[in-house]
Amino acid sequence: MSEELSRAYWDGAARGVLVVQQCGNCGKIRHYPRVLCDACWSFEVRPLEVAGRGTVRSWTVTEHAFDPAIAADVPYTLVTVDMAAGVRMLGRFRGGGGMAARIREGMLVRLTFEPDAAGQPMPVFAPAAPQEL
Repeated sequence: MSEELSRAYWDGAARGVLVVQQCGNCGKIRHYPRVLCDACWSFEVRPLEVAGRGTVRSWTVTEHAFDPAIAADVPYTLVTVDMAAGVRMLGRFRGGGGMAARIREGMLVRLTFEPDAAGQPMPVFAPAAPQEL
């Protein structure tokens, strides 16, 4: 069930686009994938491609590898992002050149997807210029 529930998201990620769920009854947009709408309790759902841009809500710097597969990446920064589509996402931050030290709430970011060690596309955020949003 969970694989089918999130298939549209992962298929979109493989293409480099964000695909969220939209309720087929009331139209509410949601992410992460869920079985039913929390607004009208409908089981009707359809995939919806949305823009991969948003603003930083919060962030944390991870300095301990909880999985050996990411030990070489430590330290890394995770950001929680309020997407322009009205959903919230979590992903890694890539800024380069000390940009992680300059992260601020409300910072404009854009979403991309990068493969992890197993080749699975994972969400990654980078600073965005105002004209990108």
